[in-house]
Amino acid sequence: MRRRVPLAWLQLTREKLRLLVAIAGVAFAVVLVSMQLGFRTAMYESAVRYHEHLHYDLVMLNPKTPFIGFPRSFSRRRLIQCLGAAEVDSVTPLYVEQAFWRNPWEHNARNILVVGFDPSRDVMDLPGVRRNLEALKFPEAMLFDAASRPEFGPVAARVREQGSVDAEVNHRRVKVVALFQLGTSFGIDGSLVTSDLNFQRLFPDRPPGLVDLGLIHLRKGADPEQVRRKLEAALERDVQILTPEGFVARELRYWGSTTPIGYVFGFGAFMGLLVGGVVVYQILFADVSEHLGEYATLKAMGYTNRALSRLVLEEAAILATLGFAPGLLVALLLYRVTAEATRLPLAMTPERALAVLFLTLAMCGIAALVALRKVRSADPAEIFG
Repeated sequence: MRRRVPLAWLQLTREKLRLLVAIAGVAFAVVLVSMQLGFRTAMYESAVRYHEHLHYDLVMLNPKTPFIGFPRSFSRRRLIQCLGAAEVDSVTPLYVEQAFWRNPWEHNARNILVVGFDPSRDVMDLPGVRRNLEALKFPEAMLFDAASRPEFGPVAARVREQGSVDAEVNHRRVKVVALFQLGTSFGIDGSLVTSDLNFQRLFPDRPPGLVDLGLIHLRKGADPEQVRRKLEAALERDVQILTPEGFVARELRYWGSTTPIGYVFGFGAFMGLLVGGVVVYQILFADVSEHLGEYATLKAMGYTNRALSRLVLEEAAILATLGFAPGLLVALLLYRVTAEATRLPLAMTPERALAVLFLTLAMCGIAALVALRKVRSADPAEIFG
């Protein structure tokens, strides 16, 4: 075994330029796969930010709602009807809609998500929201997500310096009085939190009897799934009731299968492996072709196809290892740059790094198995005849 490993290394290093090309091909595949897997994970994690920070035992929504950033409204009466169930303790209407934010410094307009609710209720477990609920009771008061995209302007910095910032939302003057920290997603670039009354002032044409999400709070000891089935059976089909787990699963299903984004990221990772595999195959095939005489000699000496195959697979493992290290370093750098630019939760985890390493080894191994056809077909009698 110790003799075969140096032989694989010597064969690879005999052509330095070819080795560098192979390493670059593997590194490219590592970078592309890492980025695609990172974007895919970031898409799922960012899509459920609000889901994970809202207080509720059950949620009511319109079945036609695609995702939380663009909900479809339903009648507030449906939410009130839930109070007729003995297991329901209280309900909280939540208002969610996209508005036009005008950058106070550059004066360009951009969509921003506005979330409104009764500030007397503890709806969100974000510290920046909880400690500023009293401030939301004042007219035009808003809380700004400090993790919003930078295109909204240096709002967070100015609020920290001055205590508040005057802005314009839907052509109405508002005041950002405090900050909270949540983050962006593929459908939400920034967020504002305000009271239900201020929300109505921003959307005066919106009927006040419409609700976008209904948060249902159950009495202690009530089983959420049983209450969910009971409420759905009693209510009209124009609303849907979900548990927190079901609400998250619905959102992830939308981004993963309903939209093409999940498919695109998966296809991008596949293309990276395909390109890397083709490069490795070409390198190994050329190496096998150039040393076909040596392989035939070894077979004449009694080496089996299995032993020679192991030699080529060792070359593939060396290429995978040499290409993985620089590819991972480049991916880490791109993760940092992209996370700062997009505010998405992009971070390389040990599990993902191991997954990329496994895929890289598998890619190189498959390429080696394809290139091995030349070795298996090598006949000493034909080559030396």
